[in-house]
Amino acid sequence: MRGIVSEKLKPFLTQVNEQIALAKDNGISFKPEIVRENLDKLSALNTKIPAISFTEDRLLSQSTHKIPVRVYSPDVQQPLPVLIYFHGGGHMCGSVELYDPMCRKIANTSQCVVISVDYRLAPEHPYPEGLNDCIAILKHYQELLTGISYSDALYIAGDSAGGAICTSIVMQNTQNHIAKIDGQLLIYPSVDYTMSSDSVKTNGTGFLLESDKVAWYFDNYFQHNEDKQALSPLNAPMSKNMPRSLVITAGCDPLRDEGLAYAGALTAAGVSVTHYSFDHMVHAFINIEDLVPEECAKLYQLMAEFIKTDS
Repeated sequence: MRGIVSEKLKPFLTQVNEQIALAKDNGISFKPEIVRENLDKLSALNTKIPAISFTEDRLLSQSTHKIPVRVYSPDVQQPLPVLIYFHGGGHMCGSVELYDPMCRKIANTSQCVVISVDYRLAPEHPYPEGLNDCIAILKHYQELLTGISYSDALYIAGDSAGGAICTSIVMQNTQNHIAKIDGQLLIYPSVDYTMSSDSVKTNGTGFLLESDKVAWYFDNYFQHNEDKQALSPLNAPMSKNMPRSLVITAGCDPLRDEGLAYAGALTAAGVSVTHYSFDHMVHAFINIEDLVPEECAKLYQLMAEFIKTDS
């Protein structure tokens, strides 16, 4: 079933759809630099940047490169839970800088230390390079928290491709213990690289994220004939030992049904799952908060409640 979009988003989507149609009429194909620039432009619709007690850019050194992160804490003296955030962007776009407002809000609202990861992006760094960066941060996150108090509670979170990273990590963690993860927070996650769900078709045009762009993202991410079905977290064996999960879906999102299916599969396996649907929202609504402030406030509230359940 196709989603019914909020009236608040219709003028914005009209402009976006006109631009998409014009590009197609002119034979303009997707290019990494243009798609990255267009995602970054959404920052003009996310202008509320709250103050926070502490933020600092840090690096985790690897044998071949360094992984940049940005660390946030609302109170460096308090031993707060740690949340590692993996940004969205189709494994090709996005950055710590673009997601700075969101991570500030998560840290302040949820009263947690946030580590936002600038993992490597495709096509320059195809699968599994970006994922390996995120796993390295998970293994060594404590090295990034010098001078900051924190508790032993650990969460991972991400939107879209960041949700894919979270669920891929959980899939690996079940098979080969990486870290004790207390919960995963998934915002309209990408969990099916085969694009098999009905909403990919029913919501695949007209709602900001379009199915042809999703396919292009995956073609750039997987460059070595990987088995997309086997690598899709939705198809992984589910276990009651997986961390409790918050799954957020959007009614006008091509990824809606796979998020629903993932939440259902976790529940069937005995995992504690909280699901919330923003019925009239599009994919990436967290990036356009100025247009949908009430919905974004609710999203941050849900995240805070999920984390504080363990407090």
